[in-house]
Amino acid sequence: MAAITPGVVVVTLIVLAALVLFATEPVPVDITALGVMVTLMLVEPVSGLLADAGVLAVPVTMITPEQGLSGFASAATITVLAMFILSEGVRMTGIVQTLGEYIGRITGDSETKQLGAIVGIVSPVSGFINNTAAVAILLPMVTDVANRGNTSPSKLLLPLSYASMFGGTLTLIGTSTNVLASDVAARLATAPEYADTDLHALGMFEFTGLGVVVMLVGMAYLLTVGRWLTPARIPPTDDLTEEFGVGDYLTEVTVREDSPLVGRKVRDALVEGDLDVDLLQLIRGDDVFLEPLGPKQIRAGDTFTLRTDRDTLLSLLDVEGLDLVDVPVDEAELEQAEAGQNLVEVVVAPGSPLVGESLTSVSFRQRFNATVLALRRGREVVRRRMDEVPLKVGDTLLVQAPTETVERIDAGREFILIGEVDHHDYRQEKTGIAIGIVAGVVALAGLGVLPIVVSALLGSLAMVVTGCLDPGEIYEAVQWDVILLLAGVIPLGIALERTGAASLLAEGVVASSSMLPAIGVLAVFYLLTALLTNVISNNASVVLMIPVAVETAQAVGASATAFLFAVMFAASTAFMTPVGYQTNLFVYGPGGYRFTDYVRVGGPLQLLLMGVTTVGIAVMFDIPIPV
Repeated sequence: MAAITPGVVVVTLIVLAALVLFATEPVPVDITALGVMVTLMLVEPVSGLLADAGVLAVPVTMITPEQGLSGFASAATITVLAMFILSEGVRMTGIVQTLGEYIGRITGDSETKQLGAIVGIVSPVSGFINNTAAVAILLPMVTDVANRGNTSPSKLLLPLSYASMFGGTLTLIGTSTNVLASDVAARLATAPEYADTDLHALGMFEFTGLGVVVMLVGMAYLLTVGRWLTPARIPPTDDLTEEFGVGDYLTEVTVREDSPLVGRKVRDALVEGDLDVDLLQLIRGDDVFLEPLGPKQIRAGDTFTLRTDRDTLLSLLDVEGLDLVDVPVDEAELEQAEAGQNLVEVVVAPGSPLVGESLTSVSFRQRFNATVLALRRGREVVRRRMDEVPLKVGDTLLVQAPTETVERIDAGREFILIGEVDHHDYRQEKTGIAIGIVAGVVALAGLGVLPIVVSALLGSLAMVVTGCLDPGEIYEAVQWDVILLLAGVIPLGIALERTGAASLLAEGVVASSSMLPAIGVLAVFYLLTALLTNVISNNASVVLMIPVAVETAQAVGASATAFLFAVMFAASTAFMTPVGYQTNLFVYGPGGYRFTDYVRVGGPLQLLLMGVTTVGIAVMFDIPIPV
């Protein structure tokens, strides 16, 4: 029985604190990971000082600064960074958008065809470009396909997320989880206590066979039972004001001849103040003006389109000498300023600097030259007093802006634009080159010519040299929050091993599962990892669970790699909560889902794939299957 040492107690407390912070997210998960890393590095020196002062008997063993910083030099971290760059190179050619347009052409208004085409395309694609990037690219097209085909977007967006996770299990580069699991396995393989195990760095296609089975079973579920369980939360519509239910909050008012506003600038008369009013546009004769409206001087007869509630409107009419225009304000009314799009739906992207900020704190109106009409988070729609609401990944904003601003938002990293704009700067002439580079990366790593980290870096360099990406674009391509998360959680796995906490936890699992055969213990690890991943980061789950899984495999006399696969596959398929996986958060707002929708659709899928994956691993590693 492993001893409960001070190191075990301290690292356990750190893990519990990290789990709470990961689950509740009072700060972003990457900041939590960095906090964990720094805390682990402080334990030994601080406890040493306390021991010198006589407070502690001996210093607490934890990790060295070199081990604490090892996450930044980890092959997993660098590989994931390079994969972001490779995915961006492919995205900039427009090839995935072309696939999305193809979906629209071949599916028409058949929901069955739409669903089949979407899951049939996104799953294989996600095996070779980052699955998070694949969903971000395809989300606008899927929404357009749904609305054009008179299908609720909710019926397609959750399957889009789930299908991308299936694809992530196909290859080593399908998801950052796989890369991290391979790196942890390679590091453990060098430790003397694991010398007799079959641990090793994973090959590019080492688990592809199992991934294909998981993908096919998952796709069959989504096309049958999953289709029946997936709700139609948002009706198909071409009018965004109707979709967000903002019609009652939009109105037009005309400035009377005797109004005290005449002659004053808009910013002095209407923009500043405590009233919950947003100016959307100014109609003056045949001209329609959008932001910036502040510098314009108000004239008699001017008509303003406002977003406000009825009580505030009545107060405004009483004070300011305005007349209500009794006409409905819909999307067509808000799109009359310019030839392009003025009213769009955008989703807060992962890694966006706006996460945790409010519209006020980032000066949204001034920064983007745009106005937010409504905010949707799952089923909740906020149509008033939105300015102080902290933004989260997956929040959907209904935005009115000049066409130029819409195009700038589409090109930026803060948001994912739902719906296509007419102008794109895709480098379609580079499509063949970009695909060839990715194929080369996969081939070099798959054939063992180069390690995956070297192959991926070579491919990233090739993307720039060939002009698929500009040098400055590689920095924008990387999701730095994911990189910091990886660098921060890797030392936690080292601390679990070094203090003996992993061995102690493994003994507890074996003891509690003593009546189960090896395949039963394998299923327990899949389930534990899946449940953990549904509330915290998938990468954190891998780091926490793999050392325990390997220790358990040794205790029950099974393949360590088999247990590694169980943890890896479970961490790559978190279906039951919107926070379990980034792609689930992407579709949470655009799909208008409830939290319980993920349990209803994802729960049975999680159990189904637990059985399929466990049996598949047992067959691969000759683990006896009771009959």
